[in-house]
Amino acid sequence: MKLTRALAPPLLLAIGIGVCACFSTPPREAPAPPSPAAPAPAAPTAPSLEPNSVPDAVPRIEARSRYGNPPFYQVFGRRYYVLSSNIGYVERGVASWYGPGFHKIRTSNGESYDMYAMTAAHKTLPLPAYVRVTNLQNGRSVVVRVNDRGPFVGNRIIDLSYTAAAKLDMVRNGTAFVEVRSIDPSATPATPVAEVVTVPLPPPGNPPPVADTVQTGAAPAAAPVNVGAPLFVQAGAFGDPANAQRLAQRLRGGAYGNVFVRDDQIAGRRMYRVRIGPVPNVAEFDRIVAALERDGVRDAHLALD
Repeated sequence: MKLTRALAPPLLLAIGIGVCACFSTPPREAPAPPSPAAPAPAAPTAPSLEPNSVPDAVPRIEARSRYGNPPFYQVFGRRYYVLSSNIGYVERGVASWYGPGFHKIRTSNGESYDMYAMTAAHKTLPLPAYVRVTNLQNGRSVVVRVNDRGPFVGNRIIDLSYTAAAKLDMVRNGTAFVEVRSIDPSATPATPVAEVVTVPLPPPGNPPPVADTVQTGAAPAAAPVNVGAPLFVQAGAFGDPANAQRLAQRLRGGAYGNVFVRDDQIAGRRMYRVRIGPVPNVAEFDRIVAALERDGVRDAHLALD
């Protein structure tokens, strides 16, 4: 799996007066960017619990972490701005997962990574945050607590723990098309419990009987997702149809397959969105996005029909 946790403090820059903001992790040498087609990590070989028996993370109101929340930071020459809030955040794209090679290594907010818990890494959401991740190909859905930064490979939008990935049935392939939707704990109906229990991290190969989660509430039901709907690469969106047609015409000269302009009305305004596809799998999505980047289109993302 990608060494997405290796964020060295020298990579992190501060805003304004030049104060250096950094994660809590000790300095580690950042690896060269892996290929977007990097193989999936090997699944744990030691005996472990059935992943589906591990409960999802339960959203609760938490203070913003002291670590892992600089105004912005840089990795591999790209700058990422940390969001001030996760409320209303929705994104669709490719999820990956990280496992044994990072078990017990410190996460960006200073906790120990537990591959058997329901956690995730994200580039810009504030730490900690809670999100629901839905596999757009099979409809499976999980709730995870975001406590780490990454992934910084290709166009991946979230890195899941081993257990979360297993519950989404994406361990074998290593990736999946997903929707990431934020959860606002303050708007979540709470279900109080008599005792708060935090399970310590187990030794490798001996997972805990429950997720390392404080049970103080219940996640809202998953929003309806059109599972199995065609998926596309969106290369651009324009208010002027002429601009959309110009980009579409330019892309039709490349090896992109079906390129078309979709005419939609959004919030009372007409939008003309240049799309490619449908795309059958992650490998083809990666190929198209990489080709678009070479052609100067750097904001391509996954879109539902």
